[in-house]
This record gives sequence, C-alpha cells and structure tokens, in this order.
Amino acid sequence: MAETQNTADYPLPPANFSFLVESILMQTQMQLGLLNFGDKEEDNQPNLPLAHHSIDLLGMLQEKTRGNLTTEEQRLIENGLTELRFRFVQVTDELKKKAAAAAAPEKKDDGPLIITPDGGKGTKT
Repeated sequence: MAETQNTADYPLPPANFSFLVESILMQTQMQLGLLNFGDKEEDNQPNLPLAHHSIDLLGMLQEKTRGNLTTEEQRLIENGLTELRFRFVQVTDELKKKAAAAAAPEKKDDGPLIITPDGGKGTKT
C-alpha cells in the first residue's frame, strides 16, 4: 500500500486570488500544448475547446472582480489573458498550417502540361 504524503513535507501555497489565476493560466498553457515536462514520447496535442473554455473562465473572473482587485492582481489577470489569447491564435494557426501541409500532397495539379522543345530545361534555341 502506498504511503500518503505528509502535507508538512510540501507547504501549500496561499489560497488567494493570485494563486487561483496562476493555476488557471498554467492549466490553459497545458491545454494549448505549450508545456512539455520532458517526456519525449508524450505528444502535447492541444485541446483547443478546453483551452478556449479556460480563457473564457478567466475572462469571466476578470469581469466579475473588476474594481475589487489590487493593481498587482489586475495586471496579473490582464497580462495573463492577453498572453493566452495570443497563444491560442498562434496554436490555432499552426494547427491549420499543419493540416494544410498534410492535405497538400493529396491535391494534384490537373493543369495542362507544357512541353517545350528543349524538354523543359529552359535553354534558348
């Protein structure tokens, strides 16, 4: 039977607004596939719907706490949201490019072939 960890061995962080926001920020980065914990076999595939939901959750939290935060807390949530929104767009674009690249070999150019007298080498005659 596995021994349970004593919480005295690992001090718990303070239960405050900043820790809540930082927790959601970290989870969202994981959902976007931005964090790698050293496992090379693990493929960090983004979960865009879940990441979008987490970003919306932070946005709601920001709206509901407006006017009740310290300057530091306000900056944390604003900067975190800005960064996550940017990264979300970036990851989405990268996935679209990968999907287009994977589909590109399947697409065949059905245009007419032009055969020149020099065999297509482009030399002047």
